[in-house]
Amino acid sequence: MPETLLLVLLLLASSVVVVTLCRTLRLPPILGYIIVGIVLGPHALAVVPDVAATQRLAEFGIVFLMFSIGLEFSLPQLHAMRRAVFGLGLAQVALTTLGATVAVELLGYRWQVGVVLGGALAMSSTAIVSRMLAERMELVTPHGRDVIGILLFQDLAVVAFLVLIPALGHPGPDVGIALAKALGKGALALGLILYFGQKPMRVWFHLVARQRSPELFVLNVLLVTLAMAELTQLAGLSLALGAFLAGMLIAETEFRYQVDENIKPFRDVLLGLFFVTMGMLLDLRVGAVQAVEVVLLFAVVVVVKFALVVVLARAFGSPLATALRTGVYLAQAGEFALVMLALAAENALLPPAFTQLALAAMILSMLAAPLMIQHADRLVRRLTANDWLARAAEVTQVAARTMARQGHVLICGFGRSGQNLARLLEREDISYVALDADPQRVRDAADGTSVVYGDASRREMLVSAGVERARAVVITFADTPVALRILHHVHQLRPDLPVVVRTRDDSEIERLLAAGATEVVPEILEGSLMLASHSLLLLGLPLNRVLKRIRAIREERYGLFRGFFHGASDAEAADNLQPRLRTILLSERAWAAGRTLGAIGLQGNVEVTGVRRHGARSVRPGTDWRFEAGDAVVLLGQPVDLVRAETRLLDGPRTR
Repeated sequence: MPETLLLVLLLLASSVVVVTLCRTLRLPPILGYIIVGIVLGPHALAVVPDVAATQRLAEFGIVFLMFSIGLEFSLPQLHAMRRAVFGLGLAQVALTTLGATVAVELLGYRWQVGVVLGGALAMSSTAIVSRMLAERMELVTPHGRDVIGILLFQDLAVVAFLVLIPALGHPGPDVGIALAKALGKGALALGLILYFGQKPMRVWFHLVARQRSPELFVLNVLLVTLAMAELTQLAGLSLALGAFLAGMLIAETEFRYQVDENIKPFRDVLLGLFFVTMGMLLDLRVGAVQAVEVVLLFAVVVVVKFALVVVLARAFGSPLATALRTGVYLAQAGEFALVMLALAAENALLPPAFTQLALAAMILSMLAAPLMIQHADRLVRRLTANDWLARAAEVTQVAARTMARQGHVLICGFGRSGQNLARLLEREDISYVALDADPQRVRDAADGTSVVYGDASRREMLVSAGVERARAVVITFADTPVALRILHHVHQLRPDLPVVVRTRDDSEIERLLAAGATEVVPEILEGSLMLASHSLLLLGLPLNRVLKRIRAIREERYGLFRGFFHGASDAEAADNLQPRLRTILLSERAWAAGRTLGAIGLQGNVEVTGVRRHGARSVRPGTDWRFEAGDAVVLLGQPVDLVRAETRLLDGPRTR
């Protein structure tokens, strides 16, 4: 028992350290788990001697992964994406499998080996690719939709391969009979469970949900998943097929999202253990001896798969740039390829040396996938001029629609927050330009002048949207990496331009302020303030006292609540009595450049609330602060005093 506990602790500690490192480097956690398995496995440090026992536990990770895929299975979604799923996806899997089968037979191996290897090579990493598409905001782009469609068909094809691979392990004359039996059993299980199982499943889940017990609900999900997996195994099929069918059944009920949340912790932990066992199977000594063969197979697989996807995408009507991006995203192997190789090795379909070679090449392709995807744009631009033309046309179109805008607010992201901001700006007669990378959202906005399609993180797109003529920039989505790129471009183009950034919580405030954000608005803080104000009102406190308390907190947290940046369209009446903010950019000829704040001696009721230097974080200067050319000085005061202060900073004291 102590040895077992020590082994578990070692696996946990190694996984936590390596996966944390992968997340820090923005690499998929899958790669971290594989590295842990390679290092601790029997072919390296030999910390885990019994790989078979660990694999039996790790199989449950695949069970829960297939269950999650079943939950995502949606007939309306498949119909909407039928071109990418049953066109591109089917052609890609079929041709890859067929090509590998022919090539393997020419090399003198059995055709069964070719089917297994071809099916494994046809798979791409759903975990790596979908995450990078989301991070790069490319899920709704043309190549993003094609990639997701192909990945969806690959996930469905895995179900068939998991049924076929054990049947392929039978002796020669019995293979056909075994295949027919496996396919017949699979079709029968699919029909019986989906046709007769939907109504009982819905009734049973309603009965469990009425007990209002979270632990009972979780236990029920585990029971249904594992029971269905066991039923299909008793029928001579795989555990994964039963889990997939269980997911499909629950997907038709209103409990699918709650079930997905409940199953996620079990799935992620056990799936991580599965990838650890996959790493344990890799013998680095064999890889070192066959290093040339591994690299050669890696190159052949990536290049051939890339070329096949590009040709198919072009055949289905995609532009060359879209086809090239789709090929880059899908050129690597995937987690299901490792599943299929492990199952084939278990059924003695692949020679051990061949398995090691294929496993090493596939893991190498998964390690290279993030790097290839990050450089996809550069590759596409080198291979085709059409992509440059398309991007230039996109930028020109935005510039033509926003050319007449002057003193507008540039809204980055037209989601719910961006739309609410736009409504408020319209009521105050303040013009705006909103950039959004979702073509459906831009089309639904039905406004070709104020809401335009474009990626706000691109420098040329900000220029075409008139950032140099804008009054302010507002980043309305809570995506810190993208916000940092926008801040970098904005402060290169307009260091005096105020930028307001939205974030989810307080954890990223310092980072965003250091990058040059004028103000950062955390959702959690604003939500807690509204919660507090409603609670105080319900407790009987007067409205004016509640408003005073909330305003005091906001003034303490947000410097901008003590004033505002005035524009030409702002009303002049009572607002003239209110303090305002104004940003002054000091040029090399500015009188204040080289002088301290105390020596300048600003007159009137004017306060310097901050200074941004070279796009860095705004700092509050003391009397000994020495100004430099390029400083963006934020002043707070009444209009008349602001005019005098600006004149003194730029021209110095006037002599009479």
